[in-house]
Amino acid sequence: MNIKIVLERSEDGGYTAIVPSLPGCISEGNSKEEAINNIKQAIDLYLEPVEI
Repeated sequence: MNIKIVLERSEDGGYTAIVPSLPGCISEGNSKEEAINNIKQAIDLYLEPVEI
């Protein structure tokens, strides 16, 4: 599965990673690599099945 990630440089330093196709799926990191790793974890959690 390919999911588009948008990286934006934060005003305070570091990067914000956003997944446009997954509303509310946002993460941050001090470097591009950290932001990408963090958003990958956020995507996994976002797509994890919810037990009812």
